[in-house]
Amino acid sequence: MLKYKCENAGVWYEEVNEAYTTQTCSCCGSRCSSPKGRTGLGIREWQCVECGTLHDRDINSALNILALGHERLAGGISVL
Repeated sequence: MLKYKCENAGVWYEEVNEAYTTQTCSCCGSRCSSPKGRTGLGIREWQCVECGTLHDRDINSALNILALGHERLAGGISVL
């Protein structure tokens, strides 16, 4: 439905795989300190041990999905 609406509006639409977007640091790309599994779903904020960035789980995921859509690294993307 979203693809159809974007095509009619003349807007660029790109589907990306959202796997691991909440676990990957949007600044450095590390996944070693992020919350994982079902038990980690309740953790809404986490700090990357590699670069020290404090992440909100949803915003971090959105930045990673944006970077995937633009096919570039997430580093340097300003906060939404």
